[in-house]
Amino acid sequence: MEYLIGIQGPDFVLVAADTIAANSIIQMKHDHDKMFKLSEKILMLCVGEAGDTVQFAEYIQKNVQLYKMRNGYELSPAAAANFTRKNLADYLRSRTPYHVNLLLAGYDEQAGPALYYMDYMSALAKAPFAAHGYGAFLTLSILDRYYKPDLTRDEAVELLKMCLEELKQRFILSLPSFNVRLIDKDGIKDLEKLPITA
Repeated sequence: MEYLIGIQGPDFVLVAADTIAANSIIQMKHDHDKMFKLSEKILMLCVGEAGDTVQFAEYIQKNVQLYKMRNGYELSPAAAANFTRKNLADYLRSRTPYHVNLLLAGYDEQAGPALYYMDYMSALAKAPFAAHGYGAFLTLSILDRYYKPDLTRDEAVELLKMCLEELKQRFILSLPSFNVRLIDKDGIKDLEKLPITA
């Protein structure tokens, strides 16, 4: 029922997550933030089982911060993605696996922007665009058709709005608002909440 989306540009990554916290058919909250700040330029978006998402995301968040305190520098997005994947894979082979799907977006001074897709089976892939949830079935074709590697920030926002409009028209559930953030060389910026207009 949840939806995450990420779009990578030449010098930024644009990400969005719905704000609904639900259990079965009951909506518990409508202002739930599914994004976790791992460092100044790395953001993790996490969906899945309610307890698992928060526990796993906070575990990764605190370990990435501990790494910075011990070593004096932050992990790159690629290193953070591989660290997250290793932990998810280890828990998958234990008695207490985490059922989480996530996107990891970040900016590295040397490598530039990066967007990583990871599922609950700990499969990791670097992607120019990605989506999780049932909404991905409706929007990946739009991303595939209109994405271009050199898109501007305004074009990325327009592409995101196209995807959200498609959800509004075709998805059986209502996802009324989304948190939208942009990661670039200056760090993580909040964009306005995007309501899906009629």
